[in-house]
Amino acid sequence: PEETVTSSFASFIHAVRPEHLSKTVRHRSKRMILDSIGVGLVGSTTHVFDIALQYCRLSSSVAVSSVYGKPGVKLSPTLAAFTNGVATHSMDFDDTWHPATHPSGAVLPALLAASQMLPPSTKPNGMDFLLAFNVGLEVQGRLMHFSTEAHDIPKRFHPPSVVGTMGSAAATAKLLSLSAAQCAHALGIAASLAGAPMANAATQAKPLHIGNAARLGFEAALLAARGMEANPLILDDIPGCSGFSAFYSVYQPKPLSTPSDHHEFLLEKQDIAFKRFPAHLGMHWVVDAALSVRNLFINYAGSFSPSLIRTIVLKIPVSKYINRPFPSSEHQARHSFQFNACAALLDGEVGLSSFMESSIHRQELRELLDKVVVEHPEDNVANFDKMYGEVALLLHSGDVLTGKCDTFYGHWRKPLSKESLLKKFRSNASHVLPEEKIETVITMVDNLENLSDGSQL
Repeated sequence: PEETVTSSFASFIHAVRPEHLSKTVRHRSKRMILDSIGVGLVGSTTHVFDIALQYCRLSSSVAVSSVYGKPGVKLSPTLAAFTNGVATHSMDFDDTWHPATHPSGAVLPALLAASQMLPPSTKPNGMDFLLAFNVGLEVQGRLMHFSTEAHDIPKRFHPPSVVGTMGSAAATAKLLSLSAAQCAHALGIAASLAGAPMANAATQAKPLHIGNAARLGFEAALLAARGMEANPLILDDIPGCSGFSAFYSVYQPKPLSTPSDHHEFLLEKQDIAFKRFPAHLGMHWVVDAALSVRNLFINYAGSFSPSLIRTIVLKIPVSKYINRPFPSSEHQARHSFQFNACAALLDGEVGLSSFMESSIHRQELRELLDKVVVEHPEDNVANFDKMYGEVALLLHSGDVLTGKCDTFYGHWRKPLSKESLLKKFRSNASHVLPEEKIETVITMVDNLENLSDGSQL
């Protein structure tokens, strides 16, 4: 039969081997795994995680898979994937790729749960685990590149709820050693389970997008393994009958070549962004710009004195759901250019405590928010590869101080150092794990290729 886009993806998932992973891809993906585990662990301390866990414990009959931060709790594999996915995105602290999506949180929880589900004789080794993780990343990235619309900050669907579900299906299909035909059906089934609206950004429902992506992609692979079939052209552009193209107004799919000795994964060409603090990625530009102008202000005035400031001008891209002048909850604050700029100006940093109720409603912070004016320069586009953040302080004296950031520390153009990544992981993991276990996880991920049983992770 003639090869289609869908069949090419299925063939890739089935045929790709560990030797196709370059040293760079293995290195970058292990950094992602470590960071995602840390983010999931600290996320297990949140209220939204507790809600998800309580729900899952109502209906968990085959309890074999572990839950982040809860050593005495196990759930059924798909519910564990869901719960851990919620934990990963509960603080919006997880990694981000370009075109924009959160790739690790949609894939890693499914693989961790699936690894524990499998009987001892079929447990994946560390290299199998790493390969399946990268298959999940590759499918997400390729699908995002099928639409130029996906390159900008989204307006309709939250990307990880769309491509993340497909990535989870691909990754677990690989881990479960499905046939090429079953891989195609897993993608088709996953497409029917994908999608969540952007309107739920900045609410407690947004972490469900990642939890569902991990869970539903996993379920799609399990259904395909048991013989369920779906449209074999789900990724193809068929006039008059939308498949995966339903999620994009512009959709131009291309076949994925069968892996060869020289296959280049997208992660080889495009590194990942790791967040230094738990908020929407766009906030990292304005925070670094705000910290820069804060230093100028202190050199100018001797200390940070808000009373000297008449107006704070933010020059940011047009993106409605992260333009929130007066956020009233932690989730709104994580999606507010204004809040993050003012928190950085007032405190000289943004961290976990910045989004506590007591921090959000401070009078001095509210007074700074009252001074903010937003501008949208035409050259500042809503695109994580091209945007910038600028913060200008217009003083009562008539002087103007300006800070600008076009590449924050942690962006793929300015990656976190190994030391910074480990510092973040240790800080996050310390909320629920003792020091010796933290170091065990670091060592295990660092040596993942040599791990005999991937479920040990």
